[in-house]
Amino acid sequence: MTDNETDCLRLLAEPDLELVRSWRNHESVRRYMYTQHEIGEKEHRDWFARCELDPLRHLLVYDVDDQPRGFVHFTVQGAGRVADWGFYIAPEAPRGTGTGLGRRALEFAFQRLQLHKICGQALGFNQRSIDFHRKMGFCQEGVLRDQHFDGQQFHDVICFGLLDSEWQVRG
Repeated sequence: MTDNETDCLRLLAEPDLELVRSWRNHESVRRYMYTQHEIGEKEHRDWFARCELDPLRHLLVYDVDDQPRGFVHFTVQGAGRVADWGFYIAPEAPRGTGTGLGRRALEFAFQRLQLHKICGQALGFNQRSIDFHRKMGFCQEGVLRDQHFDGQQFHDVICFGLLDSEWQVRG
């Protein structure tokens, strides 16, 4: 992002669904997901409808200069102040987009949602996601060995956590 660009997070809305689904289905994104099949329109709309009814789910689009560039979601765990997150950027997004999305998302989570902790996971072969979590200040909390089977082989899952107090220091 350059100094004269503006960025923000906003709620995912129905008009965004096709674009976000196209990002999710792009090979450069899909290969790092737990489910690697191409998501159909009905499946995507059904997922969105379920999420809209769930007050513990927060689906957000990351915009730069009013152009959608990424997607992030938080799922608050039942007890309240701990959430899992997931994210991806548009395949054609310029370098640095992920960092901007990460900063805005963490700001939203800790300030607006008042979370205590955010948990993330990365498949063991997804070095970019592992590096990204570390760059955003997450601590590696564990490795779930051979936890995910992709239909051909097992993969480790790397677990990360970031506390509000750690983010405040970095913020």
